[in-house]
Amino acid sequence: MALFTTDRVLRAALVAAVCVIASCRQPAPLPPAPVSPDTWAAVDGKAITKDDVEKAFRRASNGTQPPSEEEALTAKLSVLEELIAEEVLLSKARTLKIEVPDSEVETAYGNAKKNIPDDQFQQELSKRNLTVADMRDGLRRQLLTQKVIEREVTSKVAVSDQQITDFFNANRAQFNLPEDAFHLAQIVVTPVRDQQITNRTGDDATSPQAAAQKVGMLMERLKSGATFSSLAADYSEDPDSAARSGDLGLVPMSAVKQAPAPLRDAVLQVPVGSARVVNQNGILTIVYVVGKEPAGQRDLSMPEVRQRITDTLRGRREQLLRTAYVDAARSDAAIVNYQAKRIVESQGLPGGPPSAPLSKPAAPTK
Repeated sequence: MALFTTDRVLRAALVAAVCVIASCRQPAPLPPAPVSPDTWAAVDGKAITKDDVEKAFRRASNGTQPPSEEEALTAKLSVLEELIAEEVLLSKARTLKIEVPDSEVETAYGNAKKNIPDDQFQQELSKRNLTVADMRDGLRRQLLTQKVIEREVTSKVAVSDQQITDFFNANRAQFNLPEDAFHLAQIVVTPVRDQQITNRTGDDATSPQAAAQKVGMLMERLKSGATFSSLAADYSEDPDSAARSGDLGLVPMSAVKQAPAPLRDAVLQVPVGSARVVNQNGILTIVYVVGKEPAGQRDLSMPEVRQRITDTLRGRREQLLRTAYVDAARSDAAIVNYQAKRIVESQGLPGGPPSAPLSKPAAPTK
């Protein structure tokens, strides 16, 4: 009898467990919705479309020699990565409630087309299949990301007196000049698309005409009172000096005399506080003579020494903090590069079976 009773209890428990499991079972999840082929990436749910990439690619291309299909796609993937980083910063701008007034966009637009005849400017836009609205939209996005970096990075970089003193003591030999020297700065503009652009705006001239127009704009802004250091940080295409606001430090007289003739003459003939454009094999360099220093030992009682050290330390830290800030912002965002996945999967490479459709994550069922 006891065995019979135990058996009934076990059966009842099993039946009850089955009922509970059946009542709690979740319905089968719906298949994920496919992502449109026109969606190349998404940042926190905001799509970056093929058209967005194409417009950015056309803005940067020179149109002189069409690239191969593989070269074009490689370049567009680089553009896509830049747009992802831009969208991450634009998301930050919305969170921080940063806006760009229309007047600032119009000023930037005017600077971009300064000294370019209207018909030539329109021809250039038409060649790239762009409109004035496209250009204004690109400038607004550029200004917004720049304001985010200025608020979150540049404004927070500080250099203390102790840090200046420590730098001077560690580099005292640099401030003992055995011969006369020039304090120089530069803005470099190349006529081709650069692999690495570290200036604050991401601006890159990609043709000889674009390079000449860019240098003309920069010279006009210098004449209008813009500071050389800010223009170098915003527009120089030299990855090393752009991070230091164009500063090259003190260059000994002997090194200046050994430089190529155009550079040598620019330094020796340009008055202190002035700039000259030098063309070397199509690469345009705006050489700026900050000052001329006689031979001898410098010390921290000299304002120019303190300023030079301050600028050097600020430039280094701003570049480091900017890189860290953008990387941290990317890690906090939900980013999917659909186009990169498509390319990998279409070739049967690691990253997913070729036949696997790209899709959004399924919504959780209740």
